[in-house]
Amino acid sequence: MRRRIKKFLLTLLGLLFVVLGVIGAVLPVLPTTPFLILALACFANSSPRFHQMLLNNRWFGAALQQWEASRTITRSPKIKAMIMIVLTFAVSIGVLQGRLQLQLGLLTLACILLIFMWRFKEANAIEVHIDD
Repeated sequence: MRRRIKKFLLTLLGLLFVVLGVIGAVLPVLPTTPFLILALACFANSSPRFHQMLLNNRWFGAALQQWEASRTITRSPKIKAMIMIVLTFAVSIGVLQGRLQLQLGLLTLACILLIFMWRFKEANAIEVHIDD
């Protein structure tokens, strides 16, 4: 019974992370890659079918396959995610003018997220050579 509940909750979380990742692909406010990596981890422990669907996705599949194989991401998505973290938190901190505790809380959270992203190992960009 516990195993079923765990699988259900992980599948539900995985679907939520996929939705957030897709929204992040459309809106520049949310980063896509971290949400899809979280979804991949959830599906790896709950739904092999959804796990394979993510890995075989034509838009996100290659990056997720790279993550699963080597636990690395290329520099470009890493830098984009970090820039988005800085921009969105800067706007949020600016909106909360005069609320020092909330601003410090957001600044602390932004720093934690940036450290988390910075620690992701980087892979070299894959070069494609076409032989004529």
